[in-house]
Amino acid sequence: MDEKTGMQALERLHETKPVRPGLVERREFEYRRHGTLCLIANFDVVTGEILSPTLGRTRTAADFAAHLEATIETDPDATWIFVADQLNTHHSATLVELVARRCGIQQALGVKGQSGILQSKQTRREFLQDPTHRIRFVYTPRHCSWLNQVEIWFSILARRLLKRASFTSLDDLQSRVLNFIRYFNHVLAKPFRWTYTGRPLQA
Repeated sequence: MDEKTGMQALERLHETKPVRPGLVERREFEYRRHGTLCLIANFDVVTGEILSPTLGRTRTAADFAAHLEATIETDPDATWIFVADQLNTHHSATLVELVARRCGIQQALGVKGQSGILQSKQTRREFLQDPTHRIRFVYTPRHCSWLNQVEIWFSILARRLLKRASFTSLDDLQSRVLNFIRYFNHVLAKPFRWTYTGRPLQA
């Protein structure tokens, strides 16, 4: 799971002129800005589908926790393993409290910045990574967010929908992103073949 931030609702001032014999597509360079949205999404590595996407104007710790709660609600009793990068909102006190509540963990969590599990980023991350929990996180190494497969899907979204589009409003952007996700899940979804093994460095 991860966030795709800064999705702009740009409206082209004039229509794109389509390809014609001897002419490439011509796209209007002037546009009107209608604001930006952030997409929080989960890529299911088994089915290749996008689960419970959330669209909003911000990406706060509260936004991320609300997205996680909505995701868990799709299968409340399941075991969940979330792969995420080490952004501060991905190991927030709000997230620790949510996971503790959903896992039925009764122990005291402490006080943020002072004591216990909530004391620091490290203690919160250790709690969220605990393999004995029904809901847990696996964090990618720093500067390696590309290891998270949802990043591959974000590039598909950008190429197929966002890059050349014109949106009349934030509502239009939101509607078209959600429609694309529904289409992708129904027609295109499949697990990625994670076969790249790397190439030895050459002297």
